[in-house]
Amino acid sequence: MSQIDNIFNQVRARLQAQSIKLWEEPYYSEGVGSIEASIERLADDYGAQLGIDASRCKCVLTELQDNALRKLAARREFSETGLATFKVRRVDNRNGTTCILDIKCDLNELGSKLQQTIAAKLQLSDANHVKCISAGRIISPNSTLAAQQLKNNQQLIVIVGQGDDQNAALHDRIGKIKADVDAVVASQSQLMEMEDQDGNPVFLPPNENRALLTGMGYCEKARVAMHREDYEEALLLLLEADEQFNACDSKFLESVDNYALLNLDIVWCYLCLKNVSQLPDADRRLSICERSFQRSYGENYSRLYALKGRGCPERALIMRLQLLQGVVLYHQNQRDAAYERFEAAAAVLGELKVNDEQLLLLVEMGFEVSEARLALRSSSGNVERAVQYIQQRKQQLSDARKQSKGERAMHRRYAKQATKDSDWVNPRSVCTLTEMGFDRRLAAAALRRTQNDVPRAVELLQTNSAELRATLLESQSADAVQLAALLQLGFTEPAARAALESAQNNLEQATDFLLKAIQSEEELLQTVERVTQLATDGIGSDAASTSQAATSPTGSLIDAVLQKAKAEMEAYQAYKRLHADLTHSDQDYLDLPLLQEEQLLAEYRNLLEQ
Repeated sequence: MSQIDNIFNQVRARLQAQSIKLWEEPYYSEGVGSIEASIERLADDYGAQLGIDASRCKCVLTELQDNALRKLAARREFSETGLATFKVRRVDNRNGTTCILDIKCDLNELGSKLQQTIAAKLQLSDANHVKCISAGRIISPNSTLAAQQLKNNQQLIVIVGQGDDQNAALHDRIGKIKADVDAVVASQSQLMEMEDQDGNPVFLPPNENRALLTGMGYCEKARVAMHREDYEEALLLLLEADEQFNACDSKFLESVDNYALLNLDIVWCYLCLKNVSQLPDADRRLSICERSFQRSYGENYSRLYALKGRGCPERALIMRLQLLQGVVLYHQNQRDAAYERFEAAAAVLGELKVNDEQLLLLVEMGFEVSEARLALRSSSGNVERAVQYIQQRKQQLSDARKQSKGERAMHRRYAKQATKDSDWVNPRSVCTLTEMGFDRRLAAAALRRTQNDVPRAVELLQTNSAELRATLLESQSADAVQLAALLQLGFTEPAARAALESAQNNLEQATDFLLKAIQSEEELLQTVERVTQLATDGIGSDAASTSQAATSPTGSLIDAVLQKAKAEMEAYQAYKRLHADLTHSDQDYLDLPLLQEEQLLAEYRNLLEQ
């Protein structure tokens, strides 16, 4: 941030405090225009009060007056013609705001029309590459501006890359990332699963699980972009993730760290793109983050410090939050409050600094830089304790994953059966009820009926078990003809029989179960090759003999299985692409080197002293 921005903040705040309107007399007259003598007197007064050069003060007052007059003119035009005016800031990684445009567009037009207008003004060849952001949301090209709550005189930021070629690359890269994440999340093989920070699985209804996994996939790729300081790509991916997260239950969202981190990362990208026009959205997002942290870590982070000590890695996130809160307060000209936040951030930063020699020593022992840095912070710089921390952490994750193996298997089983959220059964609750002595199938039925409320399910099992049992479908023996068809597709007899019995001899559901049960890419590839050979040989076609056709899979079944198996193969490939540049550290989100934070802290503290 420059010194002139600092002057703007102070002068604007003083005008607001004194209710001075630069577009009215004695500073402006409709017939005369700006009254320079009055502006100069005000500049002299403010210069003396604020310790600012009077000529600079006058320049700032003149620009603020021009901005106010433009807004008034835009308001009149909107009233007369319906054309809204947007102040559009184009931003990029290297230069922050590269240009500011006034763009006019009817609010009844689609978002695509606004994109076209901006693209024409910027002389860009493809309007689809223009990404407009309003109040923390990417403007959809397929909805009207009014439906997306855009208003006259609203500020927008636009990301289009640093040139037409790079812009196309950015657009294509984000499109491929989204396609890969969607393919992985939709996979029948459950290639992505949610865990908490201790390695325990997190179970959610299907729709929420899908939305949250998609959002987390975007966040992971955004974090990679942030590591290479590509904040344009990171911000677009984070805002896409925000849409996915908002499809989840709001109470759940604000109770998990993922949503807090998403909001923290979005504001960090705003700052790194040198964009302060999204301050109201930044303020809102930091409030969400602070509330979530307090729920997770306790008031003033007391619970976190009691459990892990004041050197815990999570303090890096707290430090970044305090820094960003200070920046927002500074731009709101709440200088005393900003100073307090910056001092709090500086204190945490000082405690989290890691000795480079100790870090190098751990890396030479074979540890990753990320885990070494986190371990040193957690052990107050003691190398021996840092090694113990890393080993204990790995053992803790391994133990948690072993202990939850049964729950995870049960979750996969019920996920295969649940087509909508109301059918979903929480596997952890099923395990709880079976440990109490209830039959597994009855427990699942009771939980389904009570929407996974364990106490109500217990009451139902104790008082209405006969009625519950009557609702359970009698298991059927596997149909011999369908079993033979599945065997010809190459599935083993025990698996095919179990699938048919579970699916009540619904052949399509049985094949879905069998494909979901495949555990590796190699096994899936063998299935694709086998079914492709069947299709090539013409089994299931009209050419097959009558005796063979009776037990052979039909052509439509072969095609359906082949199509689903190929989709699963593509999901495996998408998974590999997604993970090609990801770190393997489960605590990567805590590994902030804090170098940028240190520079920004020094910059803003210096501005406060001016």
